[in-house]
Amino acid sequence: MTPDPTVPDPTPPAPPTPPAKTPPAFSGLGNGAVVSGPVALTATVASGTAQVDFVLDGTTVATVTAAPFAATWDSFSVANGSHVFTLRALDGSGTALASDPVQVNVSNHIKTVFIILLENHDWSSIKGAASAPYINKTLLTQGAHAERYMNVPGLHPSLPNYLWLESGGTQGVTDDAEPPNHRLTTTQHLVSLLAKAGVSWKSYQEDIPGTDCPLTAVNYYAPKHNPMVYFTDVTGNVDRNSANCISHVRPYTELTADLETNNVAAYNFITPNICNDMHDCSIGTGDTWLSKEVPKILASKAYKEGGALFVTFDESAGQDVPIGFIALSPLAKPGYSSSVTYTHSSTLRSVQEIFGVTPLLGDAANATDLSDLFKSFP
Repeated sequence: MTPDPTVPDPTPPAPPTPPAKTPPAFSGLGNGAVVSGPVALTATVASGTAQVDFVLDGTTVATVTAAPFAATWDSFSVANGSHVFTLRALDGSGTALASDPVQVNVSNHIKTVFIILLENHDWSSIKGAASAPYINKTLLTQGAHAERYMNVPGLHPSLPNYLWLESGGTQGVTDDAEPPNHRLTTTQHLVSLLAKAGVSWKSYQEDIPGTDCPLTAVNYYAPKHNPMVYFTDVTGNVDRNSANCISHVRPYTELTADLETNNVAAYNFITPNICNDMHDCSIGTGDTWLSKEVPKILASKAYKEGGALFVTFDESAGQDVPIGFIALSPLAKPGYSSSVTYTHSSTLRSVQEIFGVTPLLGDAANATDLSDLFKSFP
């Protein structure tokens, strides 16, 4: 029978199925990748993609709305360990496609240490003080701090405390006399161990000229606040012309350029002069100095990619009470307050752990390290 052309076909052919869209995928980031520092993220997507979300552990960390669909993720924002990335690609109509998950293993570690030493104040006179707005409103917010960083029992005056930070003990020193009066011949101290391990170090001292080894007071610089110059292996047996000393103990004014050119050492010991460190001048003077100088460190590549800055005091005003200690780092816990008990031995032990140098020096062997202040340590 000839079909009646006026009667519609009851079973019209189905419309063609549109081709499946290709789901997004990471380019250059493989499953199981070990990552650290800034991580480049790039998505390969289908034509017509209008937006890509980079999603880490279920939370969007970057959204890109134009090709190339790329972003940079700061892996210091999470703790070390396993994390999962996915991509979500949206076309112009809002239809979303997800990528397969990609597991990454974050492995960040402290690579550069800065220590700033201030002077002779109990933590109770600093915390909440109107004269220290930068410490209280900025540093305590950005960094982690200790509530029980204790004065080493009975340890005064300044020099024995500085020597403790360098060697885990006083080396028998009980006063603030200059290096010619205390020729410490031991090589069991921090910068000696660092040098033997090939780890670079510098002591930045405010107000020294940099033309000689600063064995005596000059301007507002005091040797008692610079422990390295008491050890004869650093000074060539107390030689003002020691090339080794001069190359490692530098004027503080050089730090800015070293930060800007990423030429800082791995270990950087910083002493303001005896006014800016709150010794001879006010808490407000030291706080203002910090507000001008700390941002230079925090803006540096060395800090952003694995740095740690410790701001602390050499000793209390006289009693065995807490002194200030603040740790700033991409790996520190922002705004965190620790109730763990610490002393200078804890700082020394932590620096040794960061750089992997042994043996643990003096009382550092008995100390708790500073790991409670960090998301990941060392």
